[in-house]
Amino acid sequence: MSEMIPQPQPVDLMIEARWVVPVEPHAVVLENHAVAVQDERIVALLPIAEARLTYAPRERVELGEHALIPGLVNSHTHNPMTLLRGLADDLPLMVWLQQHIWPAEAKVIGPEFVRDGVELAVAEMLRGGTTCANENYFFPDVIGATYRKLGFRAVVGLPVIEFPTAWAKSQDEYFERASEVHDSFRGDNLVSTAFAPHAPYTVSDESFERIRMLSDQLDIPVHLHTHETAHEVEDEKAKSGLRPFQRLQKLGLVNDRLIAVHMTQLTDGEIAACAAAGVSVVHCPESNLKLASGFCPAEKLRLAGVNVALGTDGCASNNDLDMFGEMRTAALLAKAVAGDAAAFDAAFALRAATLNGAKAIGLEAKIGSIEVGKQADFAAVRLSELETQPMFHVISQLVYATGRHQVSDVWIAGRRKLAGRELVGMDVAAILERTRAWRERIASA
Repeated sequence: MSEMIPQPQPVDLMIEARWVVPVEPHAVVLENHAVAVQDERIVALLPIAEARLTYAPRERVELGEHALIPGLVNSHTHNPMTLLRGLADDLPLMVWLQQHIWPAEAKVIGPEFVRDGVELAVAEMLRGGTTCANENYFFPDVIGATYRKLGFRAVVGLPVIEFPTAWAKSQDEYFERASEVHDSFRGDNLVSTAFAPHAPYTVSDESFERIRMLSDQLDIPVHLHTHETAHEVEDEKAKSGLRPFQRLQKLGLVNDRLIAVHMTQLTDGEIAACAAAGVSVVHCPESNLKLASGFCPAEKLRLAGVNVALGTDGCASNNDLDMFGEMRTAALLAKAVAGDAAAFDAAFALRAATLNGAKAIGLEAKIGSIEVGKQADFAAVRLSELETQPMFHVISQLVYATGRHQVSDVWIAGRRKLAGRELVGMDVAAILERTRAWRERIASA
């Protein structure tokens, strides 16, 4: 009797790439490999020749000149503020914030501003290979609904601040509305939530205690700016006798759910405490450089075993959402700060922009690497262009030479969101028209 030849197994999608950089295992580059996707998830990662015998895809994508990487994770953003890009540049943080950004926001902030800003940001992020954002802004109900409508993955911050805003008028209202928004996205595949108290200097001990209790109960992260500037640290010491990080320790917030953003002012003891507690630090190098806020000791944090992720911050202080630029700046800056050319190497920079970001926001079981069982969030990067030739080391080229314009295709949960540089299901002309209308309104406000 002749042996039965096994029939290829049907799958939704197979992507065949010249290189696959899975991120986990660390620093590995797989040549001529394919990724098979079924029902939003990765079901196999194997050599192309073997994949063709094993699977019968409904859609096959051949990327003969590309590296396929996990979708980039922007671990700290204020994406509605994309509509404020370039409004107030070349100013120190508190002048920029108090005299320019907050007054401008007060005149225009509302659901429409938030929706249109997020849509502009999603278009920009997709064209740069970013598939997930950790969001921190007002009207999180609208933010989450917009991400869901656009099929973009996000963790939506539930804002808490000690003064009235268009979102909430009192401490109790911030918490009531946070609870409502959290409940509305419970179980959603793409949108989840985190508490987003603004910063130690704008949030009371009482609010922090409520956040800690609710974060424990709901098992969601706490995402806040802290130790952004030396001025912030000195002010807190004058007020409470404690450094901001010490105050957070005292309040029980220094744990493995804390996403501490910026962290430019750290003692060795604070770095050790972050490592021991499992704190994630989000490094925003370009925003910190532009606002002259200081330098996050990223290499010291890495060596201590702290989970270091990357974020762009908002477009009002960066002024883009370019995670390729952020990887490169983070790697170069860390070398200068550490006085060590080997610091924050290219493979770690890519990990900080993918799997470490996923870990920071509590999604490392779902995204951040190309592994069987994870969600199919990918970016394909064309490396045949003259700016990335000759090719000796793929990961080095991705971090030190590649521009975001080389991202050709993007998938989120197995769905194509960018195809040959064209956005799928987004009306670019309408986005630009709305953006121009906001520019007129903001400029004349």
